[in-house]
Amino acid sequence: MSDNERVILAYSGGLDTSCILVWLIEKGYDVICYLANIGQNEDFSSAEAKALRLGAKKIIIEDLRDSFLNDYVWPSIRGGLIYEDRYLLGTSLARPCIASGLVRAAIRENAKFISHGATGKGNDQVRFELACYSLHPTVKIIAPWRLPEFFERFVGRQALFEYAAANDIPLPVTPKNPWSCDANLMHISYESGILENPDQEAPESLYQMTSSTETAPSDPTILEITFDKGNPVSLMNIQTEEAITEQLALFVSLNEIAGRHGIGRIDIVENRFLGLKSRGIYETPAGTVLYHAHLDLEALTMDREVRKIKQQLQQKMADLVYCGFWFSPEFDFIRQCVDTSQKCVNGIVRVSLFKGQVRILGRRSQLSLYNQELVSMDAHGGYDPVDAGGFIRAHAVRLKEYYRVQTETE
Repeated sequence: MSDNERVILAYSGGLDTSCILVWLIEKGYDVICYLANIGQNEDFSSAEAKALRLGAKKIIIEDLRDSFLNDYVWPSIRGGLIYEDRYLLGTSLARPCIASGLVRAAIRENAKFISHGATGKGNDQVRFELACYSLHPTVKIIAPWRLPEFFERFVGRQALFEYAAANDIPLPVTPKNPWSCDANLMHISYESGILENPDQEAPESLYQMTSSTETAPSDPTILEITFDKGNPVSLMNIQTEEAITEQLALFVSLNEIAGRHGIGRIDIVENRFLGLKSRGIYETPAGTVLYHAHLDLEALTMDREVRKIKQQLQQKMADLVYCGFWFSPEFDFIRQCVDTSQKCVNGIVRVSLFKGQVRILGRRSQLSLYNQELVSMDAHGGYDPVDAGGFIRAHAVRLKEYYRVQTETE
């Protein structure tokens, strides 16, 4: 390798990073491409050949699927993380995982610089850079989309297409269908192009992980999902009696089954960390099923007051993940609290997957806090109705006084 400065480029082989690879070489850097396998459906051999043909000195392809699942996805499921009530954070979770790989590569290769293709208007620049600085405080970041010499030359995606054509850079997208697509084990996200109009319906051809409800099977699939301390540990197909316990295989299988039933599509406008609103389309089949099943099991096994506190913490935790603070003291503190809440979230949830819907059919647990005898309408069960009367009277006094004051002030 030459004496030029080395830079590790977070490389996907898409429009932006392919052009950035060639641009960095033009600027005199020795570029080492880093491509993480986090479950996306990709031809890694072709990506490697392309990077080397375009001038990369080396390409590192690292299989991070197990790490992504165990260190990022499962904590998200345990936490019940969801941003703005709908987004299950598939991209947000992937970025700190990839950043960890970038930092390891930079240290091994003695590279002073890490570069990425995240736009200057988006969240990913924040996620990548905060993670890299947390793990490698002395590293320097090259963010082309924030450099005037880059964004003044490439005003938009059309300029990148022209640059790619001039430099013989093959691309997986075309100007006709220029939406951006980001995939990993947990989800696929789509944005840009015609999707920037929030009133423009996405074409059915866009979706890759999920069937439409019209073409989904006409019969439901019934599954039993076993959790241990909030983690999914077994997937049982009731119809076929097939059980899967290996973690990666479990998630991949659930993605396939739920996707076939059209589960996990959302089309939302969300609030980016930088203050902009953006329109995103997401497919998260397995994550959607696990979110609902885990939530249901928590209701059965978790103390009421602990669950109230956990609900507050998980909202803060989701915001931190979305905004790029995975490696932060505040996130570490909340994560430990949330994980403590999961020690009794053990049991089995039975779900029906059908035409885009996840329906809970039943749940059971040896650590259940549900007492059928105590709550029964047909048996006394040791419950004293007088106590309930006292509880009602105490709150009735409070409410009557509150609304008396409200009435007098109107």
